[in-house]
Amino acid sequence: MNYEHLLVSSNGPITTVTLNRPEKRNALAMNVMLELTRTLREVAHSEALGVILAANGPVFSAGHNFADMAGATLEQARELFSVCTQMMDAIQAMPQPVIAKVHALATAAGCQLVASCDLAVAADTASFAIPGGKAGLFCHTPLVAVARSIGRKRALEMALTGDAIDAACAAEWGLINKSVPASQLDAATLDLISRATRGSALSKAMGKQGFYRQVGMPQDQAYQFAAELMASAAMTPDAQEGILAFLEKRRAQYAQRQSIT
Repeated sequence: MNYEHLLVSSNGPITTVTLNRPEKRNALAMNVMLELTRTLREVAHSEALGVILAANGPVFSAGHNFADMAGATLEQARELFSVCTQMMDAIQAMPQPVIAKVHALATAAGCQLVASCDLAVAADTASFAIPGGKAGLFCHTPLVAVARSIGRKRALEMALTGDAIDAACAAEWGLINKSVPASQLDAATLDLISRATRGSALSKAMGKQGFYRQVGMPQDQAYQFAAELMASAAMTPDAQEGILAFLEKRRAQYAQRQSIT
């Protein structure tokens, strides 16, 4: 497909989707979110084993485009945030691991985008904020994703103060996996997504989707769900191949990824 606001490229089994509106600080305008959601769903059904979400320009993403909200009706505002939610959900619905490669500021819905990814690596030049607490519109929806990454107290500190945190703090708090020197960002991102995509792709797809289903459940329900999922997963050819390969002391040969939806 043709892309207006994105760049999409593949390097072997890894597909990179890059926000490419540097002059607009990669703001998540309605048309950008719709295109990104379509692209993520397209990549989800491709042969890619992993996905890197990156951005061009001086800002990773400045979040929502205020022009979409100025003078909007309630129904228009509802549609805007519904589209945003669908985009965030598309990341976690994908069978592939998705890693954010953050080189600069990710703010508001841009920070939400990072928090919604399965993994994230940031350059030490990056920073993160949900700045609505400094202004007139609280960051309600970004707080959903951010709180699930860093917990209540830290999320509320970010949301209520609106202050940015640097990449080292973001790593300490769990918003990202690691902070690295800017010169090492590409290599560190590729290293992590490569390690996250080894082994059975089908098993990993089931694992990712199972994780997002159980992580918000009470512990007893989570164990019940996970035990049933693991029992079912043990019946798959890839699981049996992995078990036999271990017992026979040989390298496992896994099948290509199949759809589990």
